[in-house]
Amino acid sequence: MAHWKRNLLKIAPEEVTFARRGFASSSREVREHLENIGRTFVSGYHTALECDDSAALTASLNAIPEEMRGFAFEGAAMALCLLDCLMPWRRSRLDAFLTGPAADHTYMVHVGAGWALARLKRRVDGPLQRWDPLLRWLAIDGYGFHEGYFHPQLAIERQERPGQWSGHTLCVFDQGLGRSLWFVNGADPDRIQATIHRFAPNRHADLWSGVGLACAYAGGVDRAMVEATRCAAGPFLPELAQGAAFGAKARQRADNPADHTEIACRVFCSMSAADAARVTDAALVDLASEGAQPAYAIWRRRIQNRFSTEVVLT
Repeated sequence: MAHWKRNLLKIAPEEVTFARRGFASSSREVREHLENIGRTFVSGYHTALECDDSAALTASLNAIPEEMRGFAFEGAAMALCLLDCLMPWRRSRLDAFLTGPAADHTYMVHVGAGWALARLKRRVDGPLQRWDPLLRWLAIDGYGFHEGYFHPQLAIERQERPGQWSGHTLCVFDQGLGRSLWFVNGADPDRIQATIHRFAPNRHADLWSGVGLACAYAGGVDRAMVEATRCAAGPFLPELAQGAAFGAKARQRADNPADHTEIACRVFCSMSAADAARVTDAALVDLASEGAQPAYAIWRRRIQNRFSTEVVLT
């Protein structure tokens, strides 16, 4: 790895520990699981910084166990996006990764790119125009997660959001912020509920959507805790279910299923992970922007509406 990359861009392993971040921890098992996710992300990140050969990078990422592999691809995407931003004379790294070896991990790659934009405090307008018109919104989700994970005092305690953003962009930021609450609160449903209640009511739905996504994709708790999370969400069960369905779809496309994703979908969506993923596919039919509402907003709303009838009465 070039000297400047190592010194300027490295993320120390302790940066993803609960002790360093000051996160709450319900149990040693939960803490270790969530910290392992962070370590896997950082491993993928550093691998992409160090490796200029696409085939070698892909082989290294694919050597990660299936359940954790998506986090390695997410970290690699952050590194490649950072390099694209800092070395603009070669802005093809992330695009080549996304359209090539990481195509099946497209959800996680877009999220990882959002980490890079947040790390650099860059405007998102330009980069977003170059990415998939629908999934590019996941970069905003990644931006929100980054802020909650690395700057909880600002994003969670003071509830700050990027001042230049408005409308649906802020909703997607909150979905990512909600994902970070799964880590910040050690996957404890009571702590998550108490944290969300401190936010303005109009932010609760998007925050719970992020919690559902994190529970389904990242996991770390048993079925009893997943059921407790469903209870804690109260009237926001459709949003929780929509987030879980997104997690299920991301794992289905990457072919890296996990038992905790199946459990979350059974509890939140009242269906299997495969069926929840199909709900997200069905919601894409004839999808188009409507006025000021981007297609991503309509996609999320369709899924939530489907689950408002599927799960609320079960």
